[in-house]
Amino acid sequence: MPRRLPIEQAQERLRCEVSPGQRPFAELDLDEVWLRFVRFGSQRFDTANTPDADGLLCQYGTHAFDGPPAFTLDFARQFEVNDASGEHDHYIQLHCELRYEPVPQLRALGHFESWFFHDTDEELDRWVDGLGLHEFWTIVRNFHPTEIRVYQEQV
Repeated sequence: MPRRLPIEQAQERLRCEVSPGQRPFAELDLDEVWLRFVRFGSQRFDTANTPDADGLLCQYGTHAFDGPPAFTLDFARQFEVNDASGEHDHYIQLHCELRYEPVPQLRALGHFESWFFHDTDEELDRWVDGLGLHEFWTIVRNFHPTEIRVYQEQV
C-alpha cells in the first residue's frame, strides 16, 4: 500500500487541486470544480482506522450563514481525528464551496446531502456516477457561481 499523506497536508492539496492557476476561481464552472474535487477525494490520507474516518460530502441548499441568502453547493471532505488513546476527538472538514445567487430555479431544488466514506464497501466511482444522475447538476450548470471558497474548519 502506498504511503498515505498526513491530514495536515490536505488543505494545501485541496487548494492546489482546485487552484485554477492564473484564472480567478469565479471563472471555473461546476463540472471543472467537481472533477478537481473528486481527484482530491481519491487521494488517501493517514486517517484513523475506523469506517467513517475519511468521508466525502456533496450538499446543497439556500442559506444565509454569514450574509445575505445564497444557494450554496458544498463539496466537503471530513477526517476523524482521534486523541492519543485512539478515542474520537474531533473532525476536520475541508470545504470547496460554490455560491450562487439564490434565483428561484436554485431555491426550488431545496436541500440535499450525500456522503461517501473510504474503507467501506462503497466505491468512489459508483458514488460519483450516482450523483451525476441527479437533476440538480443539469439545473445548476445553467448558472455561474458568484464565489468559490476553499476553507477548513474543525467540528
